[in-house]
Amino acid sequence: MIRSDIRSLTAYHVPDSSGLIKLDAMENPYTLPDNLRSEWSHLLSSSNINRYPDADMLDLRRRIAEREGVDADQVLIGNGSDEIIQMLIMAADPGACAVPKPTFVMYEHIAKWLKRPVASMPLKADFSLDAMAFLNMCAREKASLAFLSCPNNPTGNMWPREDVQQIADNFRGLLIIDEAYGPFATDTYRDMITRNVMLLRTFSKLGMAGLRLGYALGDAAIIADLNKVRLPYNINSLTQLSASFFLEHYAVFEEQAKMICQERERMSTALSALDKLEVFPSQANFLLLRVANATAVFEGLKQAGILIKNLHAKGSLLEGCLRVTIGLPEENDRFVNALKELI
Repeated sequence: MIRSDIRSLTAYHVPDSSGLIKLDAMENPYTLPDNLRSEWSHLLSSSNINRYPDADMLDLRRRIAEREGVDADQVLIGNGSDEIIQMLIMAADPGACAVPKPTFVMYEHIAKWLKRPVASMPLKADFSLDAMAFLNMCAREKASLAFLSCPNNPTGNMWPREDVQQIADNFRGLLIIDEAYGPFATDTYRDMITRNVMLLRTFSKLGMAGLRLGYALGDAAIIADLNKVRLPYNINSLTQLSASFFLEHYAVFEEQAKMICQERERMSTALSALDKLEVFPSQANFLLLRVANATAVFEGLKQAGILIKNLHAKGSLLEGCLRVTIGLPEENDRFVNALKELI
């Protein structure tokens, strides 16, 4: 039978996007160049899928380590960042999982699955983080691990370096800085990696969401212990080959990230000019908006063939909020024009 607390949960919902302009999931809208796609396809055809994949993933870890400026034994690879979050929550010392709120929902969801208490602290009205209040909450709730999404999802803002450093220096548990949206931000906190600070990254936001590949960077001894709870063969052969290949052509994805950032600024400027709409600063590949009639606007956009994310929750910091992923220029124009008719 299934645990009663699991039965009471709601499954993570992925809406049907068939026939819609898909601006709800923070995906890179650009596809692979044809020449790259051809080379990639040829590479995959050479894989011996009758054999198990490389369980140690040494080649891929070395390639990631070279790009990140760390040693290969400081790299942990997971089936998306979600699996690494699960490993961390499974392996950490007993104690609460500390998060700001709102933030990436999977920290709390996975903690609940694993029966770990969650300690959350609301952000300020402008979505900024009070570092000292967060540390006080961690101490009061006896937190053994904490997650900071930098930039934060769904708000898009970047925690200031001095605030993150203050938490890193004073938190007595394991701090995970999640840089899923790092490719679109002006800073990285990779230099903060220590015995008790890890960095979490993903291939998904750069144009490889279909690979489901994430990785953590941290102290080699911590990584070695986390590998003890990693399922064997967790990354299949095709994903390993693909990720290694794409790392050789990383400049293509970096250029796409630059174009997305340019579109983000163009979109922010266009949307900020609209009355009855609040646009929040973002260093991610999405924008957070606030309107008076968020659910009606969300439904109206769907009727216009555009899918975004409705975050509205009455009485919460996200009341009236919608989140839109930065798409192709023509998709973004469609969104802005449709929004003008609805607010």
